[in-house]
Amino acid sequence: MVTSIEDRYIKMHPESAKRFNVSKNLFPNGVTHDARNQMPFPHYITHAEGSHKWDVDGHKIIDYWTGHGSLILGHSHPDIVRAVSEQLLKGTHFSGSTDLEIEWAQRVKDLMPCVEKIRFVSSGTEAVILALRMARAYTGKTKIIKFEDHFHGWSDIAAADSWSSGGIPEDTLRGVHVLKPNNISLVENILEKDSDVAAIILEPTGCHMGQVPVKPEFLAELREVTKRFGVVLIFDEVVTGFRVSKSGAQGYFGITPDMCTMAKILAGGLPGGAVGGKEEIINMIQFRDDEQFNSNTRVPHNGTYNANPLSAVAGATALGLIASTPVNDTANQMADRLKKGLNEMLSETETKGRATGVASMVFIRLGVDINSDDELYEFGDSEYKKILDPAMAKQFNLSLYSHGVHASNRFILGSKHSTQDIDDTVESVSKAIDDLKKEGFLQ
Repeated sequence: MVTSIEDRYIKMHPESAKRFNVSKNLFPNGVTHDARNQMPFPHYITHAEGSHKWDVDGHKIIDYWTGHGSLILGHSHPDIVRAVSEQLLKGTHFSGSTDLEIEWAQRVKDLMPCVEKIRFVSSGTEAVILALRMARAYTGKTKIIKFEDHFHGWSDIAAADSWSSGGIPEDTLRGVHVLKPNNISLVENILEKDSDVAAIILEPTGCHMGQVPVKPEFLAELREVTKRFGVVLIFDEVVTGFRVSKSGAQGYFGITPDMCTMAKILAGGLPGGAVGGKEEIINMIQFRDDEQFNSNTRVPHNGTYNANPLSAVAGATALGLIASTPVNDTANQMADRLKKGLNEMLSETETKGRATGVASMVFIRLGVDINSDDELYEFGDSEYKKILDPAMAKQFNLSLYSHGVHASNRFILGSKHSTQDIDDTVESVSKAIDDLKKEGFLQ
């Protein structure tokens, strides 16, 4: 049965529907990313600028997906557009080293505390694959510890606890310990029993981009435990890097891991990723005057588009702006305004829920009683299931988009969001909540 929310969405987006009828014969589910799989059909975008984007049906949308979190500077930032355009005229790939990769790497090293050396890749998934392999080579151990629902890309070992493990060999799954976060005793118990753990990897603000938070004290406990047991601690900073602070989550929390993975903001909105960390670990890639090491221990690493000139110039430009201008502070201020506005609206409409979040990421939890102002509120299992209820989330997303906002239960802000954007967004969320109540998804 079609809801009134779905009916309105269908009527407002006929051109997107036409394109979906073509796309579904080309791509699985008609899309090129799982997060864009939306029924009855996804929306199709023509262009974007600042905090807005426009779809094929002519709707101007306030965007809180911001390039899946990669565009803290906003869409089509003139400095990045200029730098990439100039580089296009010089060349896109030289099959050789450039000044740009040096500048890009130096900016990363200057900002991220754990980075002594760095290796560029083309995505966050690749960065995680490489980081875990480096950690195994460095320690001579084989297994990893990860935490429930923490996302580290789609590689076999990183996706061990995803909702679908199709195609992942059982042997690979046996090499991963999946634990609940915020309980250091569980970690210690595994490390005491299993001496073959090479690394612990986690999203330092918590799973789903921080929607279910990790406590800062747990990060500190992990740092102590990993040092004690000789295990490599890896912060997956693909989302948090250069966003939670200029220095990522490690700078925000004041806890330095052994390694970190990066992507998204790193490359200024173009494809790009990196692994950074202690020199002796990153140097597991380095050739040595030791044939035995080179043949049996060294981690080989190639990649056609590693530090390609376009990604390098975009990344260096973006990180230069982050380092020298109040990009993070501006985005954080808008996030604070959004949280305050949403919470006031929820209270005024007597709607169960709470908006929380860290830095420029805001999460709205609907249908649960949260009387805490703690940004790192720890959810119980029943609350967790409710805030991620797929049926309600689908209707909320469709309604919100029809009211001019592209978000979900999370809002990823950038420095181009304005006070008017925020105020309009609160009004749109209020309308979407009314729609959910009328359809019986929310009380």
